[in-house]
Amino acid sequence: MTPKPAPTPANSEAWNAYLAEGNAKQPRKRVAADVLLRDAAGRVLLVNPTYKPGWDLPGGMAEANEPPEETVVRELREELGLDVVVHGLLVVDWVAPHGPWDDQIAFIFDGGTIDVEGKLMPHDEELSEARFVDPAKAGALLRDRMERRLTAAVRALREERTAYLHDGQTYQYQS
Repeated sequence: MTPKPAPTPANSEAWNAYLAEGNAKQPRKRVAADVLLRDAAGRVLLVNPTYKPGWDLPGGMAEANEPPEETVVRELREELGLDVVVHGLLVVDWVAPHGPWDDQIAFIFDGGTIDVEGKLMPHDEELSEARFVDPAKAGALLRDRMERRLTAAVRALREERTAYLHDGQTYQYQS
């Protein structure tokens, strides 16, 4: 009996089946994408989710095969009726497994400054409230990890460089 040849890129159907089998065995990561939106006074937009304690930056979980920057655009349109433009990446935070959750990659994008004062209302049942808050006072509303992530995002915006975090803490690269 002649052995079956190993898949090669030249045999695209067999090669794709081989790659698909390997892909199916790879771990999957949850991806969250939030946006830092400011008003003219420099306050940051926070939202109050109905499904968990504490306030958050606006955004949410990426759908299958959805780029993170498109996640924030979709989530803000769905939840607040806002059309935002993503101006850049501020934070990438690897979140370790915790409680029942596997690890996650969380992004914060720069959404720039918007003027929606008096018109900001949640558009679905996932949010009970949305408001602009002074960044120095936001920590009283946010859970610890999100407060650290917001602080890193504000610093990244000021320093014009992306921050890489582990569980909301600045990652210390080895020398």
